Amino acid sequence: MGVHMRILVVNGPNLNLLGKREPAVYGTTTLWDIENRLKDRFPKVNFEFFQSNNEGALIDCLQKAMDGAFDGVVINPGAYAHYSYAIRDAISALKTPVVEVHLSNVHAREQFRRHSVTASVCKGVVVGFGSMSYEFAVQFIVESNN
Repeated sequence: MGVHMRILVVNGPNLNLLGKREPAVYGTTTLWDIENRLKDRFPKVNFEFFQSNNEGALIDCLQKAMDGAFDGVVINPGAYAHYSYAIRDAISALKTPVVEVHLSNVHAREQFRRHSVTASVCKGVVVGFGSMSYEFAVQFIVESNN
């Protein structure tokens, strides 16, 4: 990959608490650790990282990707994946590929976590691989743009 790509990584509610919140489920890796690992693993990708606990702020951030400024979007919508039609609509408005990620295997958890309203408008979904879920998503975007 000779040309620098731009990838937007969007994280929803409570992901700022990674490393502290339910480490038995989410591990001890922090969001900062994930961001730095992505930058190290993909040095030719220009990342923009964003995290918010607010639905509207996440939608505003996603809309920045509408003008073609990014080659792809990785989103961990957190609990919004299960019920935010507004975030779903923001994702569906994008022309760039979007990959949804979840750190835990949502299908092995509570019933309400097993359905994502946002997944159907994403190119793919990566679940259950901890922080590596983000790496798999970025790898897909990188390879699909080459």
